[in-house]
Amino acid sequence: MRILIAEDQQDLNEVLSKRFKAENYSVDSCTDGEAALYYLESAEYDAAVLDIMMPKLDGLEVLRRIREQRNTTPVLLLTARDSVDDRVTGLDSGADDYLIKPFAFEELLARLRALTRKTAGKRTNIFTLADLTVDCGTHTVERSGRAIDLSGKEFAMLEYLIRNAGIVLSRDSIEQHVWSYDYEGGSNIVDVYIRYLRRKVDEPFGKKLIHTIKNAGYVLRE
Repeated sequence: MRILIAEDQQDLNEVLSKRFKAENYSVDSCTDGEAALYYLESAEYDAAVLDIMMPKLDGLEVLRRIREQRNTTPVLLLTARDSVDDRVTGLDSGADDYLIKPFAFEELLARLRALTRKTAGKRTNIFTLADLTVDCGTHTVERSGRAIDLSGKEFAMLEYLIRNAGIVLSRDSIEQHVWSYDYEGGSNIVDVYIRYLRRKVDEPFGKKLIHTIKNAGYVLRE
């Protein structure tokens, strides 16, 4: 999954970015509200973490503006202010969740998983299709009861495919959700990783689940 972290405390920003990348998330980060608004208007994110107290534009104003644009990216607000009024203001502005500093990274991670579950209409972190099971909480994959070892990017791509099972996804959409802005690679990177996934997820088994749709992209379906 691809997430945006907008936090003006540089040390906390860097720590969060590193921790999320270690969890195989694709991460973009910034330290002010104007940059956060630019990112959210320019790319598709599975979730955004916005600090309320940021320079240039605060997190609430960023949130108001993207909601006015009908941008439905799940947003979790971070703040050091813990009054009920602050929380009500944040939620009424369109936030999906609210976390007070200081916080445990594990709680932030769990809250983001809950937000993306809600977006996908799921009540658990486990997605299944035919004999394929993908656990987005533990980052484990099984097919016909056999564990499949995937790299971080392979898992991220499979997670995006199975969260959108049955939907044809363009190469551009896949790239936007799996790679961040700092990616500097080949233009055929999506096709390369689809080949990697097929070798591990499809080829050892009888039924193919990853399908190419000519001139459109890829879809995960029976």
